[in-house]
Amino acid sequence: MTAPFCQSFTALSEDIDDLGHVNNTVWLKWVQDIATAHWKSAGRPADIDRFLWVVVRHEIDYRGNIGEGESVNGETWIESRVRGAKSDRRVDFKNSEHQIIVSARTTWAMLERDSKRLVRIKPEIVLPFQRIEDQYR
Repeated sequence: MTAPFCQSFTALSEDIDDLGHVNNTVWLKWVQDIATAHWKSAGRPADIDRFLWVVVRHEIDYRGNIGEGESVNGETWIESRVRGAKSDRRVDFKNSEHQIIVSARTTWAMLERDSKRLVRIKPEIVLPFQRIEDQYR
């Protein structure tokens, strides 16, 4: 894969907090939503049937925000080599001026669906989710 997976998000009234912009918990939900959509879009059907992912860690930097009715474009990819059952995913949300306003680095662990046990991630599973430049780090 050479380009990140993209998905747009629009802030609804229920996404807005007392400060008049998207609540931090909504950004976290969007991180999970885009990661799940990416898995379902690029994953091999046999892998999707056999494995599932759980979050181990979220690290989010907030540089800006949006209000009700405004949209962002989310971009995601698996950023680096995997470590056993874990991989790091990058998610950047860009505003209408194409500026990154929220950026997340999340660590996910892969489980075998039936046993719910951690499984070492094979290169062929993660390859469709990486940018070309990240595949050789």
